[in-house]
Amino acid sequence: MRTSRYSTSRQKACQQCSSAKVRCDRKAGNERCTRCTQRGLPCAYPHADVPEAPTMTNPGLNGVQPPSPFSISDMSFASPERGLLATNMYNDPITRPPKSPSTTSSRPLPLLNEGFVNTAARMPESLDDMDFSGLDLVCPISADEIKNRWIQAYIPVPGQTVKQYPTGVSNFIYHILKSYAVVAVNGRGILPFIHPKQMMAQPTGSPLTTCLSLVRICSNPIPGTEDAAVKVLQREMHNLYKIRDKYDDKCLFAAFQAHLIYSMILFFQLNHACNDHFRDIMTNLQELACASSQQGLLCAANQRRARPRWEEWITVEAKRRTLFVMYLFDSILSTQEGLPTFLGTELQGLPAPASKLLWQASSRFEWERQYNIHMAEWMEGSLTIDELWPPFLGMTASDISRRHARVDRWLENLDEYGTMLYAIMRCTHSD
Repeated sequence: MRTSRYSTSRQKACQQCSSAKVRCDRKAGNERCTRCTQRGLPCAYPHADVPEAPTMTNPGLNGVQPPSPFSISDMSFASPERGLLATNMYNDPITRPPKSPSTTSSRPLPLLNEGFVNTAARMPESLDDMDFSGLDLVCPISADEIKNRWIQAYIPVPGQTVKQYPTGVSNFIYHILKSYAVVAVNGRGILPFIHPKQMMAQPTGSPLTTCLSLVRICSNPIPGTEDAAVKVLQREMHNLYKIRDKYDDKCLFAAFQAHLIYSMILFFQLNHACNDHFRDIMTNLQELACASSQQGLLCAANQRRARPRWEEWITVEAKRRTLFVMYLFDSILSTQEGLPTFLGTELQGLPAPASKLLWQASSRFEWERQYNIHMAEWMEGSLTIDELWPPFLGMTASDISRRHARVDRWLENLDEYGTMLYAIMRCTHSD
């Protein structure tokens, strides 16, 4: 029986080219197509038992289709690392294998390049399936100084700068952090230092999911039950800290976020006064922050001027936002106790909060597109948190002018969290 031209055309493209909706110069035998060869991708065909590609109907093309045009999805702004990016299947949407059609056999398709079998096996099935394992992160600061921050109020380190919060700024920080505690207790919305995709990837029973469920007991409590709620939260915080050494990197970060949320709810919602016991709570919190920070506050790809995986970026961006909130909270507690609070110089060099276009991206494709644009606009490197501090000694007028221009560009696409942080620093660190 004569074969339909449509059934023949379905056999012309490999899985990768079919997913990217580009032309494929299907090779005969076990040879990969040109596009997959150039990108170092596994090249498999929907009808694996067909020994060679069907004959093209247009002899003028000699059976070879032109390669796909260059697109922004294939871009790398760091050409020395292009080889690394080409083998990282998470970086480019076109490199991810599509879901198998329901009409195909249940047996897995053979991969003609066996060297990619293990990599492909651990890839998400769809573009937005999240995989927070195997993150390549680095810690560019001395994280040990984070856990020693509490002692600075009692034994100041020479050369540190005291932050003189005006009363109005202290009240502003107080009410912003209190609103975070209320959001957590009422379960309405998501906290600005927790990424939605991070939340979706939390396993049942993780420190963070347990926290956001447990704190609901503080919503409209029955009069006289506040002390019981305090004991429940304190017990959970103690357990988080006690088994901190048994957590993997992901759970350790979740424990850090959970401990911070518990602490803010104790202070703002349950009116737990600042005392020696609460200072112990903050000491434990800063130790968790230190341990989590040591696991990475920056994507290793950023040091190569390459695009990281979305999961890596989500983790470090959320971790830095959580760290900044903890520092603000510590400042409020110090103010309540009449103690000085110091500029967090140990955080120097960390990126400032990212734009809302990156933070609020709802899909991997959208985030990657925005990140490519971000890299093109910030070729000299992202704005760092210390660029929002007062100018250091020795800065020239041109240096200050350049910094102001970078800050103005950073302000263009800030979300509410970044705007809040800038407003506080502008009032206290103004030059």
